[in-house]
Amino acid sequence: MEDRLVHFRTQAGRRPLRGDGPVQRRNKRCPHGIYGFTSAMRRKGIPQRERPARIGYLGTHLRWLVQNQANPSCSGPEGKRPNPLVPSAYNERGNPDIHRSRVRLTFMVLRLADITPDVSPDELVAQLVPPSMFDEVSFDSYIPDPGEPSQAEARDACRAFAEEVVKAKTGKKKGLFGKKKPVEGRGIYLDGGFGVGKTHLLASIFHACPAPKSFGTFVELTNVVGALGFNRAVEELSTRSVLCIDEFELDDPGDTMLVSRLLAELSAAGVFIAATSNTLPGQLGEGRFAAADFLREIRKISGLFQTLRVDGPDYRHRDLPPAPDPMSNADLEATAAEVEGSTLDDFDELCRHLDKLHPSKYNRLVGGITQVCLENVHPVENQAIALRVVVLADRLYDAGIPVRNSGAKLDEIFTPEMINGGYKKKYLRATSRLLALSRFQPGDTH
Repeated sequence: MEDRLVHFRTQAGRRPLRGDGPVQRRNKRCPHGIYGFTSAMRRKGIPQRERPARIGYLGTHLRWLVQNQANPSCSGPEGKRPNPLVPSAYNERGNPDIHRSRVRLTFMVLRLADITPDVSPDELVAQLVPPSMFDEVSFDSYIPDPGEPSQAEARDACRAFAEEVVKAKTGKKKGLFGKKKPVEGRGIYLDGGFGVGKTHLLASIFHACPAPKSFGTFVELTNVVGALGFNRAVEELSTRSVLCIDEFELDDPGDTMLVSRLLAELSAAGVFIAATSNTLPGQLGEGRFAAADFLREIRKISGLFQTLRVDGPDYRHRDLPPAPDPMSNADLEATAAEVEGSTLDDFDELCRHLDKLHPSKYNRLVGGITQVCLENVHPVENQAIALRVVVLADRLYDAGIPVRNSGAKLDEIFTPEMINGGYKKKYLRATSRLLALSRFQPGDTH
């Protein structure tokens, strides 16, 4: 196989001419003669959506890598000068033969470190919806593990909870003077190991409840309160039928007290609360679930919550091969260039950028990105930076963005001291998600 590199440029908003001549012909708008590909593909019945030439309409510099798979001796009919860049990509008429050549595009690669998004407080509230990978989930699409009866029990309890929310918010119970009786919100709390489907069930509750409603992680919720102020956050969220909180965290006393106070205000206003949290793997066999800690921290409203255990192995790694090994820097750069919308960052530079950027903006930071490539990954020594990497991993996982890397393995980013410290739950969750993302493919639906 012989590789040849072809560069071409079109003016913004203008497309190459559709000539029928051989590819070596030239004109002012398409000096390298690539316009012949469009006509050739049309003649051969190649669907428009599969024609690489359509990418030229972007009006930017592109690089065409033509990988010749034909007989090298077939370089064009006698009497016609073959294109020196693609000597064997012709048929007997001297026109490009799409079936003899495989065309692959390489794209301009972005850097996350160059992106500084601006997010308003109102946008933070508007972003309180489930991750895109959970857009279509429901109770019916949740498939419990037959060997883990707690999963089916949790699904049924969540379905009943959602039905209660619908009844409370759409019912017609009236008071003495015709006004609707205020209903105090109730809560449900799902507790279990990593990857047992708690977020799936939480998103199913969200989809089954009437609008307005909100869904966010514990960190996103604290960001909203910080951006809006406590009183305005209560005002905004008290109109919701249900507030779903994923990954409720108890490792920061200040944040825990803040959210506990918020939940007390919202439940008094009639908002139903659904929350999840992870139990550390080492505690699963000891029956030491986080529910007791959760109820202790929200003791003022603990009586409103029904707690459920969800057992099972981490589905993100169930029956899957090990995560791929890191690439070389050269292979990583080539991988990034092959996928439109990819980013390629040096790990240290990205960490410095994350340190300067508020975590509430990470969702916008990765918006529209199709693949993240990280060069020279290594263990992070600074815990403040490591916690920023955790938030980035959460946002990448929510968006289903594949991750590729060179350097150290993704499960070596967090040091043993961090894994065994107070934020152990965060680091283990992030590691699980990064490994899952390393198996994702660009464009896949997860």
